[in-house]
Amino acid sequence: MNNSKIPQPLEKTKSDHIAFIGLGSNLESPILQIHQAIAHLDQLPETSILKQSSLYRSAPIDAPNQPDYINAVVKLKTSLLPQELLRHLLTIEENSGRIRTYLNAPRILDLDLLLYDDLQYREKNLMVPHPRMHQRAFVLQPLVEIESNCTIPGIGLASELLNQCNQQILERLA
Repeated sequence: MNNSKIPQPLEKTKSDHIAFIGLGSNLESPILQIHQAIAHLDQLPETSILKQSSLYRSAPIDAPNQPDYINAVVKLKTSLLPQELLRHLLTIEENSGRIRTYLNAPRILDLDLLLYDDLQYREKNLMVPHPRMHQRAFVLQPLVEIESNCTIPGIGLASELLNQCNQQILERLA
């Protein structure tokens, strides 16, 4: 991935865009937290859910001695610009009770802007595609489930990247 690109100003005009959101929770009834977050995403202004993945259980990565996570991915159509969408995601997290205590801490809810059209953007508070998503089966498997030919801009085909994560244990929930 080329991280040396200078961030370009984000487009100021509103039109329909496709965004993918990663959801994760490992505290306070994680399955319920994910379902509630999806309901909140469906209520965002100028936004509608096009697809949602199954729920997946995954072991924490880089954070031993934590409960397993429940993860999912949703595909949105939105007229919100990336920074606006990110602000809404952070508000949903905050309203769910998310407190950021330390890196890789357990969390009630984590919402990540994974992809926004084919945008490649790096700024202090926003990186699209989301960093390390291409190394995480708990992101790639639900992403491929709802968008089999998804390409992560500047990185590659999600299904091929998923093959490189085959050592990560992931369980699809019924």
